Amino acid sequence: MSVKRFAFARFSEVTEQCFLLFTLILLMFLASLTGNALIALAIWTNPVVHTPMYFFLANLSLLEIGYTCSVVPKMLQSLVSEARGISREGCATQMFFFTLFAISECCLLAAMAFDRYMAICSPLHYATRMSRGLCVCLAVVSWGVGCMVGLGQTNYIFSLDFCGPCEINHFFCDLHPILALACGDTSHNEAAVFVVAILCISSPFLLIIASYGRILTAVLILPSPEGRRKALSTCSSHLLVVTLFYGSGSVTYLRPKASHSPGMDKLLALFYTVVTSMLNPVIYSLRNKEVKTALRRTLDKKNVLTRG
Repeated sequence: MSVKRFAFARFSEVTEQCFLLFTLILLMFLASLTGNALIALAIWTNPVVHTPMYFFLANLSLLEIGYTCSVVPKMLQSLVSEARGISREGCATQMFFFTLFAISECCLLAAMAFDRYMAICSPLHYATRMSRGLCVCLAVVSWGVGCMVGLGQTNYIFSLDFCGPCEINHFFCDLHPILALACGDTSHNEAAVFVVAILCISSPFLLIIASYGRILTAVLILPSPEGRRKALSTCSSHLLVVTLFYGSGSVTYLRPKASHSPGMDKLLALFYTVVTSMLNPVIYSLRNKEVKTALRRTLDKKNVLTRG
């Protein structure tokens, strides 16, 4: 008989450790939600930043909000409650949304790199080529690919039988921990996960590398040091976000199965589901004058409305 309900493994048997971890993750979760929501709101409400780069940044902030909300609330509940269970349907739903937001972010980061390539390597044609229609199309494709991969992977994995045990050695319904609970041969499913990782993680990453290779070549031949500095500063935030996101994601999903360990997988997952989402608003707001100005205007409007 197939298992109808799963349970997440305990983080620790020591109550104090669980409470400390709960507090840290809750603070990071709230910081991530607040920062990403403020950036998205600031961009949508300030016409001065209605440009392709900030359109993609607003989408990235929305993805980060969905990304963390699909995982963290249940994780927090499991840390301080005995109610660590999740239904099979609930687990499938969590896996779908997590995969949707993760794959969409991979594609969107590639679209953002393409935008920077067009801005620096073809500045005279940038406004016409990076039209609003093209930006919307790239964003829709990013979300669409994430949705299709999420549906496909979730359906493929949950078509398997789960005979027990029912404890997930992780803090959310990630692909590898769920496959470890399935009955029978899962080699085809594991191969599918690896192929999707190659296509949806490595391929966008290679596009990003190619874009920045061309950008670096173009920047190095600029005659003005100030021009080189300005061009590189517009890319540095995106490069840092790409490094954080792809670094942890690649180590998790592109490693051989034999090298996986529950402890390392949990640590990496905690990093790319909570820490990077919290850091992204900080990275973009600290290193970008336009974002800081838009945030300041949004907060000023909020203060005026509050006083009124």
